[in-house]
Amino acid sequence: MNLTTTIQSLRAEAARIDRVILELEKLQAGESPFKSRRGRKFMGTAERRVVAERMRQYWASRRKAKEGSRSQR
Repeated sequence: MNLTTTIQSLRAEAARIDRVILELEKLQAGESPFKSRRGRKFMGTAERRVVAERMRQYWASRRKAKEGSRSQR
């Protein structure tokens, strides 16, 4: 057993442990490990179609409800 190699291995492991401890302390302090995404969120084509269809249904139901209230007067 080579003592120099063992010492180097233990120092490398201690450095890894120190890095992990620092990351855990950051998490505990509330810092996110992920970069926050700033700015405008863009929708894909499929998602835009789904939203457009949902809005068409919403406005159609609003028009229908409004016509129903007019006929009751």
